[in-house]
Amino acid sequence: MSHEALKRALSVCGDNQSEFARRIGTSQQRVSYLMMRENPLPAELVLACERETGISRHDLRPDVYPAPAVPQQEAA
Repeated sequence: MSHEALKRALSVCGDNQSEFARRIGTSQQRVSYLMMRENPLPAELVLACERETGISRHDLRPDVYPAPAVPQQEAA
């Protein structure tokens, strides 16, 4: 699922790996490798990716940034 989020983030940049890489502070080669291997985005790039593309950190790396728990309402 995190690879699908990475694909969505790349699509925000018009599927342009060079532009995506520039925005998140890495190389086009690294982006290409991640896409080819279907690897998740490295944790150190997740926050920059979220800031630049609007794709949630929880979607990009749920293993590192799990979705916050929804508090249960007390029974009346």
